[in-house]
Amino acid sequence: MTTVQNDNKVSNTLLDAMNGSRNTARTTAQEAQDRFMTLLVTQMKNQDPLNPMDNAQVTSQLAQLSTVTGIDKLNNTMEALIGSVQSSQSMQASGMIGRVVLTEGNNVDLFEGDSLFAVDLPASADNVKVTIKDADGIVVREMSLGKQPFGLLELNWGGETNSGEIAADGRYFYEVSATSASGTINAVPMAYSVVNSVSNSASGVQMNLTNLKSVSLGEIKQVF
Repeated sequence: MTTVQNDNKVSNTLLDAMNGSRNTARTTAQEAQDRFMTLLVTQMKNQDPLNPMDNAQVTSQLAQLSTVTGIDKLNNTMEALIGSVQSSQSMQASGMIGRVVLTEGNNVDLFEGDSLFAVDLPASADNVKVTIKDADGIVVREMSLGKQPFGLLELNWGGETNSGEIAADGRYFYEVSATSASGTINAVPMAYSVVNSVSNSASGVQMNLTNLKSVSLGEIKQVF
């Protein structure tokens, strides 16, 4: 009689290693469930025979376990969903690098005697006034724009100063005031900047601009 040896037998060492890996991969929900069941079994073993747990108590505790497990699974699903959305936003935002965007800001960049900025008016104004200042806060130019409709008001400054000279190229800042018969209008200063880079933060995907600000996709008014 010929004895056939099974060379395909899996070693105990390999099985132990695999079981160890599976144990390591146990989720938080599974661990919580095991602890809960252990406590429940221990409680039932040590209950008072004259005052045992009724079915309602057991059902209530099992329902609590189901709720905790469901919340844990929901949290894991939400974390995965948020990660997927943030990754998608990062890919979308990376295509913005090098593009000119319009966001809230009060800087005016004068280059070769030309600059472009904007004001967002939430309502029609009877009088709009823009005051441009240099980095030291000194008034360089005052512009009275008169009556303006609500919406985005695009403005251009050629560098002319109140004294009739041409200001040097560089970064300036401006203030805007708007009024109507009803009173003061909360006009929002807007600035054009270039997207330098994109980064991820706790608050989501952020785009880093040439005016040293970081904004989200939702804060961009226009893209050019």
